[in-house]
Amino acid sequence: MRSAVPQHQTNQQVSYSCWFNACYSFSALGFLRPLSVAVQKNNFRRLLRTVEAVSDLGPEITAEREFPQTARAMVSALMQAADAREVALFSFSDKPSMLVSIASDGFALMPEPAIIPLLPRHVHALITARGPVVLTSSSYSIFLSSNGNVAPELFRCIAPLKVGGKLVGMAALGRREADALYAAEELDALDLLCNYVALAIQNHTLAQSLAQRVGENLRLMASLHGFYDTALEAFAAAIDVKHINIHGHSLRVGRYAAGIGEAMGMEPGDVAALRSAGYLHDIGKVAVDKRLFGKPSALDPEEFREMADHTIVGHQIVSGVQFPWPRIPEIVRSHHERGDGSGYPDGLVMDDVAMPVRIIGLADTFDAMTSERPYREPLSVGSTLSEIVRLAPQKFDPNAVQGLLLQVRRDAVGSNRAPFLEDRTGLNIAPGDIDQLAASLQHKISHGRMYLT
Repeated sequence: MRSAVPQHQTNQQVSYSCWFNACYSFSALGFLRPLSVAVQKNNFRRLLRTVEAVSDLGPEITAEREFPQTARAMVSALMQAADAREVALFSFSDKPSMLVSIASDGFALMPEPAIIPLLPRHVHALITARGPVVLTSSSYSIFLSSNGNVAPELFRCIAPLKVGGKLVGMAALGRREADALYAAEELDALDLLCNYVALAIQNHTLAQSLAQRVGENLRLMASLHGFYDTALEAFAAAIDVKHINIHGHSLRVGRYAAGIGEAMGMEPGDVAALRSAGYLHDIGKVAVDKRLFGKPSALDPEEFREMADHTIVGHQIVSGVQFPWPRIPEIVRSHHERGDGSGYPDGLVMDDVAMPVRIIGLADTFDAMTSERPYREPLSVGSTLSEIVRLAPQKFDPNAVQGLLLQVRRDAVGSNRAPFLEDRTGLNIAPGDIDQLAASLQHKISHGRMYLT
């Protein structure tokens, strides 16, 4: 059993005793240096305030808040630990080497941000410094340059902020009350606190670097997508060059498919993939005999088989290409599959066909029906939509058909900023008729069932 505390020992002394025991325990773990008797006697209150500052700073550093708010909290903690009237906190950037202020307090002439360019010798001096440094007239030039927008002479003491031997920032302290000098006890307290501040600044810098890299990657991807769009548009034009009656077909299918996907609420990346797949869906036709495209009558079985093989040939062509969109080979092969298994080349049914393939298949059919062919005149948009709704959901995905109807309706009422159809003047169907088709499609999907609420 522990002995009772003597009556003459005050609560403060008990607290001090606990604190000293804690200090030695922390020392064993490497958090604090062993305290000499003199330091215990003269600096206990300051160390206690420092630990209180660390205690208060912990939640500030780990809280989910904007970094400027955290930086201000760290400046306040540094002021308290070092008993300083002026403190500035800097982050370090090595390309080019410079210190940039992230928060300050007390300085009357501190610009925002304050920037201090550094030469290699300055960086080396800061990295090799062992703890905080009291500056003198002869040491300013060792650690700091005077080429920035803040005079180094404003600072009386600096504390390099390092993590794993790497410089991440600097704490700069100005005057104290009555212009007192920074003594060993203030430097010890400052050194302890700066370990935590350095970690916080490094985490912020890493987060900024990550955000910057992500942003750069997104911009790069956007430029790559732009490049792909331009290049694939050229491919689409080349694919359709065999016959004047299909000129622009692949470009339109890409645009229609992207519009349907957008109306269905797909993500922008998926919409871009649909557009590109539409551009390439008929790439296998480059291997089809040109005479088949101009034949004014129906193809015989052998000719049809040759034409149908464009899906297999196209799949072989694109399978060896690394596209940003992995489904392109599947779409090229299967865009003539139909929900009831009547399509080609594999006779797949709806459950075996991915949604992007269904959308491309619908867009392809819509453009083929509304375009002129050697053996027939183009169908009107209204007649085409009526026929597609009639064939859904057996052959065409009903959700994709609803997306098609929505885009055509937007054209009909003039709400599409970019027309879905190339020639809006040729749109011969009223919004009310489109609504009727949508209602009919919905009735077919639900098989006419009534639902009571």
